Amino acid sequence: MTDLDDIDQHLLRALSQDASLSAGALGRTLGLSQPATWRRIRRLHDNGIIAGRRLDLDHEKLGFGVTVFLGIKLATKGRVSLDDFERAVTAIPEVQTVEHVLGMYDYRLRVTARDISDFERVLRRRIMTLPGVGDVEANVLLSEERRPGPLG
Repeated sequence: MTDLDDIDQHLLRALSQDASLSAGALGRTLGLSQPATWRRIRRLHDNGIIAGRRLDLDHEKLGFGVTVFLGIKLATKGRVSLDDFERAVTAIPEVQTVEHVLGMYDYRLRVTARDISDFERVLRRRIMTLPGVGDVEANVLLSEERRPGPLG
């Protein structure tokens, strides 16, 4: 693990709230020059602490009003490799995240759809036809509250 000082912690907290901030703007809030701030950001990237930047889209405003979490239990773990399932499921554009988990299910998927009938189409035609799919449990998202991560 890389040692992070207070400035690194503040820098990560600020970037986690708004990853589009420039090194100059971050430096002004942290009392650092733009080059010094950029060197810290580069070091955090090089050490793998910052893995990338992500665009946060409002799915509802884009016409995707339904989010469903699926628990997937593979029926034939020996005959179908996990790689085959993961490759097939990540090719489905409505599947936002694929998490390999330990517990009742083997995978947890986050699926977005325009509405419930669109979700049913995705479920029947795409997800249920994936290699090795056995039991599926669906949980429809009613509301979501974003909580700050461990730094905020």
